[in-house]
Amino acid sequence: MSKKPVKYDDDPNTTGHSWDGIEEFDNPMPRWWLWTLYLCIIWAIGYSIAYPAWPMIHSATAGILGWSSRGEVTEQIAAVEEGNASINTQLVEVALTSIADNAELDTYAVSAGGAVFRTWCAQCHGSGAAGAKGYPNLLDDDWLWGGDIEAIYTTIAHGIRNEDDDDARYSEMPAFGRDEILEPEQVDEVVNYVMSLSGTPQDASKVAAGAQVFVDNCVACHGEDGTGDREQGAPNLTDAIWLYGGDYEALTQTVTYSRFGVMPPWSNRLSEAQIRAVATYVHQLGGGE
Repeated sequence: MSKKPVKYDDDPNTTGHSWDGIEEFDNPMPRWWLWTLYLCIIWAIGYSIAYPAWPMIHSATAGILGWSSRGEVTEQIAAVEEGNASINTQLVEVALTSIADNAELDTYAVSAGGAVFRTWCAQCHGSGAAGAKGYPNLLDDDWLWGGDIEAIYTTIAHGIRNEDDDDARYSEMPAFGRDEILEPEQVDEVVNYVMSLSGTPQDASKVAAGAQVFVDNCVACHGEDGTGDREQGAPNLTDAIWLYGGDYEALTQTVTYSRFGVMPPWSNRLSEAQIRAVATYVHQLGGGE
């Protein structure tokens, strides 16, 4: 049997609720707490009027102050560009081969170029520029189109095998197997010959026949000794560096169906100073000639 609670004359009213005989006083909120709540409400209303706040169908309310985080970033970028305007002008005007002769300019170009590379190039070439299957390693000295700074600049500016730039570097390997230029047996023979140029063929007995297939079909691009031709972007087949793999299966796939890697032009996305900076950065990574 629950005991009825004792009530005193100065007790406040109760809420009318009772839990197992326990009743709750209807005490008012502290005045300071109420004023804090009211001030927060007023502040929230003012904030939603002054700043972007309420989402709409296609955008959000802009706020009477016109502030936006994107606008603030734009202002910060503009301030940085203004601060770098002088050295960027110098970077554009100096010969590419002379950038390294100016220590201050070279340091700036490498730093700025590294930022450009990590933003736009690392997705394909890797954050460390070591590349991946189908994406060239920029740290070694195996360059399809040349590795001096001027050649690197041209590749970056115009890209490779794209349809957006008339000056893009362009070459196309025939699909010898798919287009029936070679018989399957000839593909097998020339693959074994190519493997022998930088390693061990899968079937040494086919190397001699493959050498003749190579002479008849491949020397125009890769050269009589298989060292390639940079004017055509034809790779060196003798250095054991392979963009798509140098094992029997990978080479058979290459000869049968060919390869057609595409790099976009960056002259329509990056400024002249940025292209020169990233060319300088790539050139000094260790593989630049």
